[in-house]
Amino acid sequence: MAKSPGTDLVTLLKDRRGEQHAVILQDFPDPDAISSALAYRAIAEHFGITVDIFYGGRVSHQENLALINVLDISMIRYEGQEIDCDRYQGCIFVDNQGNNSSLTRVMVNEGGIPPLAIIDHHAEQNVIDAPFMDIRPIVGSCASIFVEYLHTSGISMPQDREISRRLATALMHGILSDTRFMVWAAPDDYHAAARLQPHVDQEMLMDLLHQQRSRRTMEVIQVALSNRVMREGLSVAGVGSLRSQDRDAIPQAADFLLTEETTTTSIVYGIVNDNGQEFVSGSLRTSKTSLVPDDFLKDALGKDEDGHYFGGGKMMAGGFEIPLGFLSGEDDQVLARLKWEAYDVKIRKRLFKAIGIKEV
Repeated sequence: MAKSPGTDLVTLLKDRRGEQHAVILQDFPDPDAISSALAYRAIAEHFGITVDIFYGGRVSHQENLALINVLDISMIRYEGQEIDCDRYQGCIFVDNQGNNSSLTRVMVNEGGIPPLAIIDHHAEQNVIDAPFMDIRPIVGSCASIFVEYLHTSGISMPQDREISRRLATALMHGILSDTRFMVWAAPDDYHAAARLQPHVDQEMLMDLLHQQRSRRTMEVIQVALSNRVMREGLSVAGVGSLRSQDRDAIPQAADFLLTEETTTTSIVYGIVNDNGQEFVSGSLRTSKTSLVPDDFLKDALGKDEDGHYFGGGKMMAGGFEIPLGFLSGEDDQVLARLKWEAYDVKIRKRLFKAIGIKEV
């Protein structure tokens, strides 16, 4: 019988007893990424491995903030501070492959921390390699992969009942959020949810899943509705410039536009300013089974000078980030408007061209 990936991970960690690892999340982590990082920490603790969880952007989505606050999750936000990379013997990439984290450069390329594992459910990005790689685009959530690890590795859920309850609730939240409440779920996601169910705090889960939208998020959705351009089932909307703390309004606006009658694919994007560094951030949502978000965004937006794609995705969803480089920074109102108009037109034309629709 072939060994399972969970068994292979345990084999790797047995040889790493007593080490300190850095789990690197995407810059704007979601419940799937956060809960998967918690699961890795729980597994690593069995081998005396200390784990710190890092992210390089912001947590602004109300559900994500609630998850961190309710479960009292400890994570380190990178804001340009010096990181003592010598403390860590390995990096673990969870729910990403290093392509959408600013910490790849800081901790791997410059800090010299070797990547040990990449565990993800997005399409393969070929950015970095690691001794352990488990990349499964067919699975709806990364959390489901970690539930499988817990089930097949012989480790199981933590013995402490309170810790087990919190971990199971976080993982269930991750699965539900990334599969649209199981609408996009694969068999592995259903199996994972069934294994978690006896341990989940249902009242806590309901609280996490029913957070109200902020006023600013509602304003961004309103702008997306006003600015959307619709052609043959595709709805594209630019929402202008946003603060980094409002960035999570973009995917929520994309989710909302997809609910409009006759819309099969929605794309929302805006210029996000994070401490003077600007980038175009966008989200894609689709119900069109013939559209592959990863292929579509890579074809539409291309690569940077290092050969890394600006966009990528998974089943039924995707995202992209395009740094503005030297064009970043505070401008007067006229220059800011011109900059946005230029990027808005360019991106919209590329998206329509890639899907084979002539914009008029």
